[in-house]
Amino acid sequence: MSIIKVENLTFAYPSSFDNIFENVNFQIDTDWKLGFIGRNGRGKTTFLNLLQGKYEYSGKIISSVRFDYFPYEVREKNRLTQDILKEICPAAEEWQLMRELSYLDVDCDCLYRPFGILSGGEQTKVLLAALFLNEGHFLLIDEPTNHLDVRARQLLSAYLQKKKSFILVSHDRLFIDGCVDHILSLNRADIQVQSGNFTSFMTNFERQQDFERKQNSRLQKDIKRLQEAAKQTANWADIVEASKTGAADKGYVGHKSAKMMKRAKVTEARQQKEIEKKATLLKNTEIESNLKIFPLTYRSERLASFSSAAPYYDGKSVCLPVTFDIKRGQRIAIEGKNGSGKSSLLKLLCGMAIEHTGTIDTGSNLIISYIPQDTSHLQGTLTEFAASHNLNESLFKAILHKMGFDKHQFEKDMLNFSAGQKKKTLIAKSLCESAHLYVWDEPLNYIDIYSRIQIENLLKEFQPTMIFVEHDKAFQEAIATNIIELKRV
Repeated sequence: MSIIKVENLTFAYPSSFDNIFENVNFQIDTDWKLGFIGRNGRGKTTFLNLLQGKYEYSGKIISSVRFDYFPYEVREKNRLTQDILKEICPAAEEWQLMRELSYLDVDCDCLYRPFGILSGGEQTKVLLAALFLNEGHFLLIDEPTNHLDVRARQLLSAYLQKKKSFILVSHDRLFIDGCVDHILSLNRADIQVQSGNFTSFMTNFERQQDFERKQNSRLQKDIKRLQEAAKQTANWADIVEASKTGAADKGYVGHKSAKMMKRAKVTEARQQKEIEKKATLLKNTEIESNLKIFPLTYRSERLASFSSAAPYYDGKSVCLPVTFDIKRGQRIAIEGKNGSGKSSLLKLLCGMAIEHTGTIDTGSNLIISYIPQDTSHLQGTLTEFAASHNLNESLFKAILHKMGFDKHQFEKDMLNFSAGQKKKTLIAKSLCESAHLYVWDEPLNYIDIYSRIQIENLLKEFQPTMIFVEHDKAFQEAIATNIIELKRV
């Protein structure tokens, strides 16, 4: 056991005028299973990079352990998996690798196959297994569940529960709940460390937020009153100063004016200090603004139908055919293992050219709003993006602000956005669009927990007709009215 100590950490990117971290202080035990949470763009991945020594910073990070990072970059993916893993953990025996893979329900034959032909889930599992075999290292795990199906997430959570000495960045509430014993929370104004899992942290956090909300109205009123008083004080001094003009006894009036001006400045300084003091009490309150969506009501109950439909590649179906209707008011979750054709099914519904069996019929003049998995096409400013998609720019940016975007991010090139910020951009676009049917493909990948809760509340309130793929089990259970399971052939 040892301690990782952070003292007066301050860091900003060279291209930014704002500090990501400013005089941050905390410490963590290297034996902990630490969950790391916070809004997108607040600096989680940046902090992991600072631990690895990738950036210069002021302050101190004191540690006696070596840090390993996931996702591990594999450059030569045509090499055998076992050779790649030997480079990651050279001291590990083959039987140890096989033992770890059995815990993750991975066929050991994958060791003798090229790494590049493994599925995304298999690649994630074998790399984590190898990294955990480096004894004495502290593992930094950044978003391991993206694109993993529900079953794979459950296995990985159970695996991590048996381990220690890691920081886990994840926004999947059930996943992180099952495998951590401490929470590191990156808040608006500070960083907090608490013992317990995510549920216990959230209970405490909501209590704190409830208290701050109750104080918010009173504090805002106090601030407004003090600001008005400061303004009146300044006006009073200005009036006295102006009375010197035309006065019979300018010496007396001048003396009185100077005295009043001095009192005014002292009073104003005291008032301003009090304003600043009260304002600091509000800095950790998360934005709670409710999101809105503008669904259209389709003229008939049935919007679309699938009849014996199944996508296929290389002349083979990837799943057993499915038959179902999408009816007004339904929120259908598409479920299945990785590679079972979930995304392809949604693309077929949107009219994309994908080979398939069966038929997909959509109602005439049906308006669809689609969120794809891929965000690699995003570039340019948000203003340019809004214009190119005929979005109401003010509404578009207002939604992003409610989801945690600071206004200075509005001028950035989207190429420099975090993965979560890019995904929020696509979600905000969809929320701006009036549609009969919303088709969302893994919308919550990289999205922070607070925004997930916002989106859940939105969908519960407005109840749009939608079909979606999402592996976050908590979200699925909260939103889905129907579940369609795809089974691989």
